[in-house]
Amino acid sequence: MNPSDPAVTVVVPVRNEAGNVAPLVAEIADALGAQWAFEVVYVDDGSSDGTGAELARLNAQFPWLRHLRHRQSCGQSAAVRSGVQAARAPIVVTLDGDGQNDPKFLPAMIRALEHGAPRVGLIAGQRVGRKASGFKKLQSRIANGVRGAVLRDGTRDTGCGLKAFRRDVFLRLPYFDGLHRFLPALVKREGYEIGYVDVVDRPRGTGVSNYGLWDRLWIGILDLAGVWWLIRRKKRNPEISEE
Repeated sequence: MNPSDPAVTVVVPVRNEAGNVAPLVAEIADALGAQWAFEVVYVDDGSSDGTGAELARLNAQFPWLRHLRHRQSCGQSAAVRSGVQAARAPIVVTLDGDGQNDPKFLPAMIRALEHGAPRVGLIAGQRVGRKASGFKKLQSRIANGVRGAVLRDGTRDTGCGLKAFRRDVFLRLPYFDGLHRFLPALVKREGYEIGYVDVVDRPRGTGVSNYGLWDRLWIGILDLAGVWWLIRRKKRNPEISEE
């Protein structure tokens, strides 16, 4: 595999996940194996623990592992965007860095995106058997219900970090904090179809969640209003011919 010419880039946003880095890197490599030329881009979103040191150690072992760092924490959407901008592959897949997203589902998502081309722009993971507290499940149920009623994006679970999409499509989307939770609606806004793959949630590896209540729900209400406005204001692209 030539790490400078990958077919797939795996983007993993992390903050203070030192204990989860090595196991997840090994699982990603096992999942993709010899099926695709790949690279893994970890985006360290201003960690204050040993995440950076652990990534540096692994980076010396694996030429396909890249390590980006935000000097200060800018949030999960910013970390995802930094990873996608740095990606060298036309297909990008994302997953959370806490170990709850199982990399064994990556091949199915990549194949679904490849088989759906060019009409499909995004494959979204949909969690079943979610391993979370009752309060977090309630947050997600409320947020997904409100979002679905307003945006009608046909997606029951936008909070799942497992997603596969075309890099060029993502980079055409309007950027804002919280973007990663509205990808299905925004990709549909660009005229693409959305595909879905059921994935099994796992318990967190080590540590605690680093993106809390405000990141998950209340600020999302303002973002929801903004996305609704963007969808309503979308204009059809003109068909251009040179005479």
